[in-house]
Amino acid sequence: MSLIDIRKRCLIVETTFHEYGPPPAVPLKLAASCAVIRNPYAGRYEPDLMPFMAELRGLGTLLATELVDTLGKDSIEVYSKAAIVGLDGEMEHGAVWHEAGGWAMRSVLGEPKAMVPAVKAVAVAGYRMMVPVHYIHASYVRSHFNSIEIGIQDAPRPGEILFALVMGTGGRVHARLGGLTREAVSAHDGQR
Repeated sequence: MSLIDIRKRCLIVETTFHEYGPPPAVPLKLAASCAVIRNPYAGRYEPDLMPFMAELRGLGTLLATELVDTLGKDSIEVYSKAAIVGLDGEMEHGAVWHEAGGWAMRSVLGEPKAMVPAVKAVAVAGYRMMVPVHYIHASYVRSHFNSIEIGIQDAPRPGEILFALVMGTGGRVHARLGGLTREAVSAHDGQR
């Protein structure tokens, strides 16, 4: 029997046309693909979460593919992942997404090197969360530090988990605070 039972999915697309200055040649798009699933371990302690983590790779691939289809694979420059666990769960039920969601995005995007940032919480339905993003090939590209808000009004219910993957098409509109630039990435180790 599958551990993944989806109640609801949501796709959020945020398009920024300008930040008071001149409009960029191409608007910035950030998108989040979310799925609300039944928490198979709600209300009890389960010592072995590895089967759940392994099965979540399929969900991760589904969400990552939706983002690539929405934004265009060659346009994606930032990514991240998030989990909101309902009150009958524990933080570790959201932490399973680190490997499953990160693996899925890397696989779909052709194995970018930068770590995938993440955020997670145990919270009530309707909780809103800011998800940090950064450049997919090097974590320290300052212009690409940004965030997108996720959340669904009726999720997660106490026995559910909301899992999300985030991708975007570039850095902040009008980024001008120095630091490592995308063009200067040279080490190809995911950091600098």
